[in-house]
Amino acid sequence: MSGHSKWAGIKHKKALVDARKGQTFTKVASEITVAAREGGADPGSNFRLRLAMQKAREVNMPADNIDRAIKRGTGELQGAAIEEIRYEGYGPGGVAVLVDSLTDNRNRTVAAIRNLFTRSGGSLGETNSVGWMFNRTGLILIAPGKRDPEALALESIEMGADDVQIDESGVEVYVAPERLEALRQALGEAGYEVERAEVTMQPTNTVEVDGKHATAVVRLLEALEEDDDVREVHCNAILPDEVLAEV
Repeated sequence: MSGHSKWAGIKHKKALVDARKGQTFTKVASEITVAAREGGADPGSNFRLRLAMQKAREVNMPADNIDRAIKRGTGELQGAAIEEIRYEGYGPGGVAVLVDSLTDNRNRTVAAIRNLFTRSGGSLGETNSVGWMFNRTGLILIAPGKRDPEALALESIEMGADDVQIDESGVEVYVAPERLEALRQALGEAGYEVERAEVTMQPTNTVEVDGKHATAVVRLLEALEEDDDVREVHCNAILPDEVLAEV
């Protein structure tokens, strides 16, 4: 089990907790709007919209909010133009960081993200300065409950998963993006509690971060995720267990 994967599990659980407090409605609504703009209003044929709507249901977003976000995407309702922008940079200890944002003001967003990198001792980079270190993949986060995590891992592989990671917070199942929805449905039908399913960026190589830099890395990742314009943050850090335990 690699440290960056543990961080993925922790941050998703933190996101669910925060979202249930109503703190991420704006981010989820922006994701729905962009998904509808790119692929249309039918979730049956628009995979990204289907995932975004699933996130909305996870955080108990009202149906009217979801409907308005879709209509803004299709142009039926007026709203600020939202851009999808990826920023890349290096954090403390030389870790690679990808920041996916949805914004209606790119000047505001890049200034805020650059400031967070600089304050952490890192730096914002150019396009593809670190992006080549990551692969696009599907991620399913599962709470095994009273069921055997090892059995879940084997069953997931038999169902088509490419990799499975297990830790005390749950089970992370990795799969090719085009097979994500089919595997999510199969795991649900098998009785497993799927907490989250999404397309993410998985590092192809990692950096072990020592205790001196680990806390600063976590603070940077958390600060980035708390920014209103940031949709998702990815990094290639392997963080010490004692630092992750404090998150």
